[in-house]
Amino acid sequence: MTTQELTYQHDTITFRAFCAFPENLREKTPAVLIAPAWAGRDKFACDQAERMTELGYIGIALDVYGEAKLGSNKEENMQLVMPLFENRSLLLQRLKAGLDAVCQMSNVDNDRIALVGFCFGGLCGLDMARAGCHLKGVVSFHGNLTKPDWSADANIATKLLVLHGYDDPSVPPEKVCEFMDEMTQCQADWQLHAFSQTKHAFTNPEADDPSIGNAYNALSAERGWLIAFDFLSECFE
Repeated sequence: MTTQELTYQHDTITFRAFCAFPENLREKTPAVLIAPAWAGRDKFACDQAERMTELGYIGIALDVYGEAKLGSNKEENMQLVMPLFENRSLLLQRLKAGLDAVCQMSNVDNDRIALVGFCFGGLCGLDMARAGCHLKGVVSFHGNLTKPDWSADANIATKLLVLHGYDDPSVPPEKVCEFMDEMTQCQADWQLHAFSQTKHAFTNPEADDPSIGNAYNALSAERGWLIAFDFLSECFE
């Protein structure tokens, strides 16, 4: 595996994505974008990009804050994420800039790009699908499912996989039903898998925080990843 940083500009801000490549890459290869949780492009996000190389894909952990900025605690994370959560149009433009930069990489197969997002990153991927971005598939792990303040495409072409903890306090069952209704109205090809006895951030052992409903669940994480791997294979057929 080799790694490097991909830098690009948007609105005078420099963004720094982390890229991991399989060894001996000689042809255009599918890419999997990793959209990070609210802390930013942290070690967990970069580790997931590297995990994608084990499947033979190019893994790219996106930078949504600029200069690979990271929050170090809940308060800093909230300060970073809220301006984008409250301005989903700005968030979408940053995400599109990252996708455009990836599409300019010489070894990326532009017709086979997918995204895997975690928590806030799940929202990022779903918004890109809603906006008609050229992605074969989006996987949302314990993502926020709330509609943006702009209208989704009437016909979402991107395949969607949502992996959800049924006991996630930030996305209760009524929000899940609203999302499924929205995606059905948009004629999307969607799947939603809910895991019992599972809360928010269930894939990340470092994210445990009972005060906000975060709890790592090794079994749900393993099950979720197996489903996600099969989904990505289907997307890249």
